[in-house]
Amino acid sequence: MWDVIDLSRWQFALTALYHFLFVPLTLGLIFLLAIMETIYVVTGKNDLPRYDALLGKLFGINFALGVATGLTMEFQFGTNWSFYSNYVGDIFGAPLAMEALMAFFLESTFVGLFFFGWQRLNKYQHLLVTWLVAFGSNLSALWILNAKRLDAIPDRCAF
Repeated sequence: MWDVIDLSRWQFALTALYHFLFVPLTLGLIFLLAIMETIYVVTGKNDLPRYDALLGKLFGINFALGVATGLTMEFQFGTNWSFYSNYVGDIFGAPLAMEALMAFFLESTFVGLFFFGWQRLNKYQHLLVTWLVAFGSNLSALWILNAKRLDAIPDRCAF
């Protein structure tokens, strides 16, 4: 019969699976959008905003699903793996807090301007917003990978 630990492992595995499906696509797609928008601003090709809007919708869906699964995974650290969180919380929590304070707020603020700023911002301002979303998304991934590195190889960490 299933016990709580097996169910917790399955729950976290499925959440991580969905998270790892959506986040890499989001990270690559925002750079593609930023490059396409840069080409549009520099060359003035009028067909690129149409593609940018289409891929922007795909980015929005992936971004929302990545945020939802990422927040769920953070809560699962505290609920399903509370002893683990108690053991490595100081080491693992600091980079996650920095990710939330620096990258996620930057990313979340400018993603709203990215979606709703096409008619309100000029093309140079929207290009800056797109690059800030790309920078924030990849800075977020950098902090999360740093937290995972400290979790996997805890050199110079005092438990």
